Amino acid sequence: MTSPEETHLTWLYVPGDRPDVVRKARDSGADVVIVDLEDAVAPDRKEYARSATAELLAEPAADTAAPVHVRVATEADVLTLAGLPGLAELRLPKITHAATVHHIAALAPGVALCPLLESALGIEHAYTIAASHPQVRSIALGETDLRADLGVRDDRGLDWSRSRVVVAARAAGLAPPTQSVFPDVRDLDGLQHSCAHGRALGFVGRAAIHPRQLPVIERAFRPTREEIDSAQEIVEAALAEAGALALPDGRFVDAAVVAAARRTLALAERMG
Repeated sequence: MTSPEETHLTWLYVPGDRPDVVRKARDSGADVVIVDLEDAVAPDRKEYARSATAELLAEPAADTAAPVHVRVATEADVLTLAGLPGLAELRLPKITHAATVHHIAALAPGVALCPLLESALGIEHAYTIAASHPQVRSIALGETDLRADLGVRDDRGLDWSRSRVVVAARAAGLAPPTQSVFPDVRDLDGLQHSCAHGRALGFVGRAAIHPRQLPVIERAFRPTREEIDSAQEIVEAALAEAGALALPDGRFVDAAVVAAARRTLALAERMG
């Protein structure tokens, strides 16, 4: 069974102190809207951002609206927003230890959580964070802070950390992680190449900071016709035979390959 999180491809960040922009973002075509109460909001606007976000989430989301995740900045944010009917998930910045996740889960019982790993220590504890609590539904990288923490100048210097997060998510039974944002909203070719690289590493989908990035991300992570045909062949073979099985071309596949094929077909349904 493929979870809804595994068929999302686009996440759009919007500042929490701009409720008008948040409302527009929900109709932007993004699969998920992330209201940011942390880096995108100036210190003197944070209380307003929290109250505006709470007002927005006081009613359940319409069926046609994108679900709303919130990147919180403080415990006050968590306590204010937890339990509101329009909240789909809390994103937790700068997580370095599983104990912090347990603490926040106790403040927000039943709320889905996504810890963000943004430091060397967070990366070192990636699996224990991913597996720390049943409320953790996903993990993700915060690459801007991670790059600064590691002193990395070349983008390739983050690949080991990226792979570590992909492995940790899989080992903990979570959906594949999403790629971190691409900061240059004008460089759509660069975004496309970066998405292709992230997809090769095992990421599925990506966060964006501008609506113009959404179509590029969508195209980059859609399965190709060849991938869809291969996945269909695998799933059909699995329906006819239990356990490891051989395809007509001689390839042997097992349960993990079948699960990946089902995820590919679920993503392909987005294409109509």
